[in-house]
This record gives sequence, structure tokens and C-alpha cells, in this order.
Amino acid sequence: NPKMVELSKENAVKAGVTERATFMKADLFQTDFSKATVITLFLLPEINLRLRPKLLEMKPGTRIVSNSFDMGNWTADQTIETVDKCQTYCSAFLWIIPAKVDGTWRLENNWLAFKQNFQAFKGTLSAGNVVTAVTKGRLNGEAITFTAGNTLYKGRVNGNVMEGTSIADGKEAPWRATKG
Repeated sequence: NPKMVELSKENAVKAGVTERATFMKADLFQTDFSKATVITLFLLPEINLRLRPKLLEMKPGTRIVSNSFDMGNWTADQTIETVDKCQTYCSAFLWIIPAKVDGTWRLENNWLAFKQNFQAFKGTLSAGNVVTAVTKGRLNGEAITFTAGNTLYKGRVNGNVMEGTSIADGKEAPWRATKG
């Protein structure tokens, strides 16, 4: 909508953020916005769903904010419902693009196998013949947390490497896993 683009540019000038925000009239599905760190949407659900694969390819940690319309079975990281004097379009949804962890990872002499569903995942930790369920798997951009047995793992994912700290029986230890 060209009028909304112009209004947005005017508001950016008033707010003093013209060097940090870009507004353009363009085809949403043809435009490269991969360098954006925040995407705001006010699109119908079927458009959000068509756009979702492109959004999920963005850099982990990119924030997606939608006014009123969700992304289907991709649960928002945060939802805000406005109640004061709001009649329509009273919801805001925030998603943070998760790192990709689906697949097999080598953890020292053990193996992690993850099945990812957006920012959540589950799987197994295999240590020889002992297989332990991975539970409470969660991604917030590149930040990762999960539990295997009585051990809590926290860390960061950077492409084909993830590393951080594990906590078991009150003792912390570093951990590192590589893809494949």
C-alpha cells in the first residue's frame, strides 16, 4: 500500500529512526529482506503461512512481530492481548527465528539426535548402549536449552557447532557438539 509506505516514512522521520528502518513498496515474495533483524507484519493468516518458509530461513535471532494474525501451527514465543479500549486487531505475536538443530550431533563420544519443530525439539542422547530421552528442548534464536536424564544443557548454536555448560548434581561442565 503506497500510502502506508509514505505514512511509515513520515513517522520514521518524526521518531528519528530513518537510518534504522526501511519502508518500500515491493512484492513481499520477491524482495530480499534477509538482512533485516526485525520484521513487522499485518497480513492475513494465509499470507503469513505462505511467507513462513522464507522467514524461517532468516538468521537465528531475527524477530518477527505480527499484528493480530498468527503463523498457524508455529506457536508464538510471546503473545500480547490488548484489552484497554481495543475493539479489533488487539493481539500482537512475537516469534524469534530459531537456529536449526534438526538431525544428529556428536557430543564427545556420544550422539545427540534431535527432531525440531520450530523453536521446540526433542530427541535422544546415546552413550554406547544407553539411550536417554532429550526433553524440554527449546531454542531462542541461537540460545539452546535441553535436559537429558538429570543433566541440564545450556548453550549457543553457531551453524554446525553448539557449545555451552551442562549442570548435573550441582556440578557444571563445558560441552560441545558438532553436526553430523
